[in-house]
Amino acid sequence: MFKTKIKILFWYIVILFLKDILTNFIFNLCNITILLFWGLIIFLPKFHFTLKIIKFPWVPIIIGVFYSYFIILSGTLSDFDFTSLEGILELFKKATPESAAAGWLHYLAFDFWVGCWIVRHSQKKKLNHGIIVLPLLGTLMLGPVGLILYGMIFLFNNLKK
Repeated sequence: MFKTKIKILFWYIVILFLKDILTNFIFNLCNITILLFWGLIIFLPKFHFTLKIIKFPWVPIIIGVFYSYFIILSGTLSDFDFTSLEGILELFKKATPESAAAGWLHYLAFDFWVGCWIVRHSQKKKLNHGIIVLPLLGTLMLGPVGLILYGMIFLFNNLKK
């Protein structure tokens, strides 16, 4: 009986230890890899591989798989109030490494999806790629700010015509 409890405790500790290592590994992998994909859409927008990336949201889907993993590890989100600022603050206060990683991957996935949309839309409208580099960098760093910049450039460009 005692040996069984020791074995259970041992495996519990191993799982907890591996969970932390895996959390950090996935977080770092996504954080580094997304920069490579951003580099492709910013610097090589017409490269064959880049065109495949922007045509379908492969990258956000893959990030979404890791995001789902972190959400599962975080436990239930039903205990939190998403309808008030106080509820959101409480969510952040009770964050775990897995829930924080999930939140960050959420940003990575959707900001990259917006960046891909900007590239697709600008190519469809035949805009010079040089003028959308700043909105892409804005989207990478500040999400909606980059989209606002792109919208302003697109509208200004259309007014000139």
